[in-house]
Amino acid sequence: MGRWSLGFTRSAEEDLAQLDRPVRRRIIDKLEWLSAHFDGIIPSALHAEFREFYKLRVGDWRVVYKIEWRKYSIMICYIDRRDRVYKKGR
Repeated sequence: MGRWSLGFTRSAEEDLAQLDRPVRRRIIDKLEWLSAHFDGIIPSALHAEFREFYKLRVGDWRVVYKIEWRKYSIMICYIDRRDRVYKKGR
């Protein structure tokens, strides 16, 4: 198991709660994988006004997160379909 912990903003918790159970399960499974394997991957950074964020793809869904490197923490900020997720952070 990895040393990275997961946290969720209120917005991300609400996004997750609105999803159908199978989609929610896929995203949770992928997030658990991310925290367990984070030291072995290169996070996918975003650009422009999202330059402080990273993304995780789960099918047509995107998880947008921040990394707190010193705390070994991954903070999930937004979860939505890929065509809508980047409109949320504005």
